[in-house]
Amino acid sequence: MKPATIILGNEKQTLLLVDDSPESLTMMVGLLGEDYVVKVAKSGEAALELAVKEPLPDLILLDVVMPGMDGHQVCKTLKSNSRTKSIPVIFLTSLAGTANEARGFDLGASDYISKPFDPTIFMARVRMQLELVSERKKTGRLLANFLPRRVVQELISTGTSKPEQIDELSMVFCDLVDFTGIAGQLAKETLLDELSDIFSAFDIIMEAHVGQRLKTIGDAYIGLVGLNRPVPDHADRAVSAALDMIDHLKARENGSGPKWKVRIGVHSGSVIAGLVGTRRYQYDIFGDDVNIASRVESASEPMRVTISANTMERINADGLLIQPRGNIDLKGKGERELFFVDRRR
Repeated sequence: MKPATIILGNEKQTLLLVDDSPESLTMMVGLLGEDYVVKVAKSGEAALELAVKEPLPDLILLDVVMPGMDGHQVCKTLKSNSRTKSIPVIFLTSLAGTANEARGFDLGASDYISKPFDPTIFMARVRMQLELVSERKKTGRLLANFLPRRVVQELISTGTSKPEQIDELSMVFCDLVDFTGIAGQLAKETLLDELSDIFSAFDIIMEAHVGQRLKTIGDAYIGLVGLNRPVPDHADRAVSAALDMIDHLKARENGSGPKWKVRIGVHSGSVIAGLVGTRRYQYDIFGDDVNIASRVESASEPMRVTISANTMERINADGLLIQPRGNIDLKGKGERELFFVDRRR
């Protein structure tokens, strides 16, 4: 028989209630139905089916003693699935004794509620777990502003994140020209507003080309294409993003504010990416290609995009004007073949 599912409410936190007792389910739905989206399963097998369906539950209330697959088996299966392992589980049980509770906690349960339960205690424990879920989601959204999604998920589930080798991506290094001179003429509030406006626009440009900001260092901006997932045309997207940044600053010149100019370098290659620090995390990239990308930017000119031979080999040059610059000495990296790139007008 297909498991019964009760959906109540809209855009609320979602609960999955698992119990073979109709009386217990009726009581819990009566207590929770007005404030939450409620899904109901009458067996462990049905619970596992519902647990992976969208919207995923924010909390699972799971009876321990059930025919067929019992609550302990269901919990063990949930915690072994990457999609459901982070969902908190509250066991509902009439079994007495610390040994049963200890087993449940060993399996990953977040709390125990003994049957028959007091409605006030029941609701308080449910709310406490859901508040913790809300805080974790807030933390996840905050971290997502600074870290790749994979890293956020690893931090939330394990408290750490392993470094990874990324074999193919493109780096966009930008530096504002004569920043010190212009900054000295502006009030600090105006300067911060200017940088925020420019870098926010650069963020939008990078995202439009399936890239993202890695970080800013003072007046320098570093964007990446291909960090979170493989992007076959990462070089084309990075070059297009760089040219869009130039166009954005040209359009800004029509205003009354400072006439900012930028120098941009694009280089493609491989990096090691990972977290640095144990108390204050910083996600960063490392490797020889990172240093080359920085040098390519330094060798560029105001309001020009310079690309390396690595990037040149990877782009589709249709619609682009490519101007060879010959071999240019890059500090600490020797001579490298560089190119100016622009759009055909």
